Amino acid sequence: MTVSTACPADGIRVVTVDRPPVNALPVHGWYELADAVRSAGRDPEVRCVVLAAAGRGFNAGVDIKELQRDTGHEALIGANRGCAEAFAAVYACEVPVVAAVQGFCLGGGIGLVGNADAIVASEDAVFGLPELDRGALGAATHLARLVPQHLMRTLYYTSRTVTAAELLAHGAVWRVVPPRELIDAALELATEIAAKDGHLLRLAKAALNGIDPVDVQRSYRFEQGFTFEANLAGTAARVRDTFGKEA
Repeated sequence: MTVSTACPADGIRVVTVDRPPVNALPVHGWYELADAVRSAGRDPEVRCVVLAAAGRGFNAGVDIKELQRDTGHEALIGANRGCAEAFAAVYACEVPVVAAVQGFCLGGGIGLVGNADAIVASEDAVFGLPELDRGALGAATHLARLVPQHLMRTLYYTSRTVTAAELLAHGAVWRVVPPRELIDAALELATEIAAKDGHLLRLAKAALNGIDPVDVQRSYRFEQGFTFEANLAGTAARVRDTFGKEA
């Protein structure tokens, strides 16, 4: 199993991703994650979901090796759709989602936390979109929910990362804590949220999504069209084949 769930306290569901070594998810993993988050949100007893990950990093995005093994477009289409499903599941989850982020949060990880309702991060957490280095595009929609527009563009074009402390300064992260305190801090926030009336929380989530200035699902799918175009042109494969190799 790539994804597991637990109920550590009344009204709280923890969804944990665990796919060593770096939590880079294959196509089925994104769908598995989407199903787990949706199931948690539909449970009338759940009032807050914590999205967490095992290991040294939160999420390294798509499994690049799966794409490299595919001689056609099936894996790419699957990854595009799987990511869209997982990101949408977090965004549309019927109750608030708190992301607990440690280590690296890259590519698809940005899509997940950018669609979460709140973020608690460990001191070693870094966030970024190395998509241009991997022959891909996408998730600028979600990075733009974490940092101002011009910083988002600079990070996107350079593939640089920002620290949890920097995101805290931008107001995107709720708390930054030592790694050993991450889950406790996320559960503390989740407990405070889950203390509210469950019906009102669900109404509040729907209301806040309804006033968002950007349709995140449509915006992300628009980005994915350019990812596919890069693949059809052969540019993506050329860049992707350098992934993991020394210059």
